Amino acid sequence: MDYRKFGDTVYIRMDRDDEIIGGILEICKKENIRSAVFSGIGGCKEAQVQTFMPEIGAFETRTISGMLELVSLNGNVISDESGELYYHTHAAFSYKEGEKHCVAAGHIKSITVLYTAEIELRPVVGGEIKRKYNPETGTGFWSF
Repeated sequence: MDYRKFGDTVYIRMDRDDEIIGGILEICKKENIRSAVFSGIGGCKEAQVQTFMPEIGAFETRTISGMLELVSLNGNVISDESGELYYHTHAAFSYKEGEKHCVAAGHIKSITVLYTAEIELRPVVGGEIKRKYNPETGTGFWSF
């Protein structure tokens, strides 16, 4: 992984076997970024795609692997009152199963890079977005 800051934006290149979410959080910690949004594309080899199931209050996880084209990555990083970082990420992948072209998309737990991923990380400027825990859903939401 390598990255550069130009203005307020951080441009990240992820390399083979890098885990994207962990890399983004690592940069946020190193650069003292408390809230940001990010997007990206790339070639990946494994992803844990989740769907939140409200009736049970938990995520259902599916692991996909092989040559995965990361066609869209969108997410955010926010912090709670203690400064702990949280991420909320969605992505879409195209891949093949035999002769069939497929797409998988949803909430993301982790993504491992096959050959590269290019991520744009845009910190919030002039303020900070915090995380507010919602006991009804068991998840956190943006708090301004």
